[in-house]
Amino acid sequence: MSVLEPFFLTGPDGKRVRGDRALGNDRQILFITGFLSKRWGNKSKALAQWCEEKGWGFCCYDVRGFGESGGTFTDYTLSDWIADARLVLRMLKDGSPITIVGNSLGAWIAWLMAQEFQEIERLILIAPAFNMMGVRARSISKERRRAWLTSGCMPWDDEPGHKDWPLSWKWVEESEAYWKTSFDRLRPVKTTILHGLQDTVILPSGSSEFVEQLLSRDSVFPVGLQLIPGDHRLSSDEQVERFRRLVLETP
Repeated sequence: MSVLEPFFLTGPDGKRVRGDRALGNDRQILFITGFLSKRWGNKSKALAQWCEEKGWGFCCYDVRGFGESGGTFTDYTLSDWIADARLVLRMLKDGSPITIVGNSLGAWIAWLMAQEFQEIERLILIAPAFNMMGVRARSISKERRRAWLTSGCMPWDDEPGHKDWPLSWKWVEESEAYWKTSFDRLRPVKTTILHGLQDTVILPSGSSEFVEQLLSRDSVFPVGLQLIPGDHRLSSDEQVERFRRLVLETP
């Protein structure tokens, strides 16, 4: 039986990344959470269970500034969370293939990591938030965008779950910069995108456009897009079962 063990990795600023890992054979699955999500939720718990049943390795972590990791949220931006993913992947490098399951913003980070790490053989991207803050900056009113740029810091929106987590304008600048590099190094990693048609948080059109751009650069890239009924969470029994089949599918 796989046993989850805590781990701590030290970021460039000396603050620690906190995560959990279970060793296994044949395959490792890394789960990268979405924006303002802690490492243990319905998807990661399901993944850990499936990995235990198959005897695979499993790993999940909290980014610096959130959850149980060190640091203060407002001190970090997208580049820091990408650096956290690199730290974890370097820890996982043991010669066995890695599958990354990325959720929302974590899915875009997973895509960027797959272009760097040869050990990553498969991606499952759930409602990927490609260029999340760049898209957000263009979708809000001119007044709110001007206020964000002028004040330098603003939450995603005024909903209770977001209003206490202000984001610097640097998030937008970094998001746009990383988006420009998203197709620079195209390693042919088998990639499956799962996106809900009723997702109003991250629109499914973003996934469709991503696939179009990807295939325009490499017409035989191994990517598949599954647009299914559902919202951003994709948490119904039927959706979880579809997710399970994707995870257990032979790479």
